[in-house]
Amino acid sequence: MQSPARTGKANASQLLGLALLLAGLAYPFVVYLGLEHLSPRLFAVLLGALWLARLLSGKQTPLNRTLAVIALLFCLLLGLAGEPALLRWYPVLISLALLGLFAGSLMSGMPIIERLARLSEPELPAAAVRYTRQVTWVWVGYFIINASIAGGLALWAPLSWWTLYTGLIAYLLMGLLFAGEWLVRQRVRKDK
Repeated sequence: MQSPARTGKANASQLLGLALLLAGLAYPFVVYLGLEHLSPRLFAVLLGALWLARLLSGKQTPLNRTLAVIALLFCLLLGLAGEPALLRWYPVLISLALLGLFAGSLMSGMPIIERLARLSEPELPAAAVRYTRQVTWVWVGYFIINASIAGGLALWAPLSWWTLYTGLIAYLLMGLLFAGEWLVRQRVRKDK
């Protein structure tokens, strides 16, 4: 049985994770609606506070730690520069950080998708290990494409297009990728 202090810390970490998820989902819309009324430095402070709290809360995975450090560096740059155009680069940086983690896991050690699969099935057969490697490559491709589109929109598109893509379309594409992978996985399992 966990101690109340440990349970409280786990709950706080989960709440921070949820707050960051919601902030990430709302971010493009908050930028779109608040850019004329809020200082980029305020965005930096609020977003940085969430990421710093997440970094300091409990046990960190390499994924969480890397994302937090990259986000905090972005917030520091945003706070120092105070440049509104920098606000559009946050989704690009998150995609690039995830790209680095997924691609890095393919180059050294166990791919991220295999690690996730082993949480529910510790003894993966060789065919499943190969499959998880292929799925990790698919995610690498997604993050390359997503970062490229978000970066292009940050540079050349109106704010409304950037908001539509980073706030809705990118998440729909991610959901389609999850669903497609799940369907393929079910078919692969059935064929065995």
